[in-house]
Amino acid sequence: MKRKVIILLLLAICIQSFAQLYTGEVQNRPYTDLRTFHFGVLVGTHLQDLELQNVGPQVVTGEDGTTTETLVTTDQDRWDAGFNVGVLGELRLSTHFQFRVAPTMYFGSRHITFHNMRQTTADGKPIEQVQELKTAYFALPCELIFSGPRVSNHRPYLLAGINPLINLNPKDDDYIKLKQYDVLAEVGAGFDFYLPYFKLRPELKFAYSLTNGLDTKHPSQLRDAAMRPYAQSVNKAHTKMIVLTFYFE
Repeated sequence: MKRKVIILLLLAICIQSFAQLYTGEVQNRPYTDLRTFHFGVLVGTHLQDLELQNVGPQVVTGEDGTTTETLVTTDQDRWDAGFNVGVLGELRLSTHFQFRVAPTMYFGSRHITFHNMRQTTADGKPIEQVQELKTAYFALPCELIFSGPRVSNHRPYLLAGINPLINLNPKDDDYIKLKQYDVLAEVGAGFDFYLPYFKLRPELKFAYSLTNGLDTKHPSQLRDAAMRPYAQSVNKAHTKMIVLTFYFE
């Protein structure tokens, strides 16, 4: 009997809690989503990766005209972290759809590792070269947002969009050089939290480059001929990002 009473009490508490969550809680900023257009700011962090396509064995011509075959494998061997800041403008299309433009700066770096398989160290390991590829992107993501119904002070949403990038930090003396322009496709999800004075929107999205971001003309422009086997070891590069952003609207 006591066990049944305890179960009924717990059930009543749960029902009361859910009732307060969905019906009894006071809605913060109830008219904020009715605005035709609004602005905000954003700050966040991201992980960058570079998907590289290796060319395999290559024939290298030396300065004296002799040719040798070499094999260099290249990879970004980890996801490198960075941060992003920006502003946003959002247009209300309907009850559930919004269109957002968010000019953003992305700052970070990529750790690129080259392994020369034809040349080894004293202990038999391939000779390794490392490049820290610094990145500073100006991005202009254009995203379509589909929001679910608002429940109390919470609202989930999904998004998809296109993100053009401008590389502001191309270097001419690195092994690998990226093009100045790139375009990423984005998909993600987030949650609106309606607070008394503003709306907080944490969001997680994945972005992938739609174009080959590698500057394939760069190896021939290098002054140091010893760098060319490494620079020519890849022929394609696609940017990948996992982005966690907090919007304040």
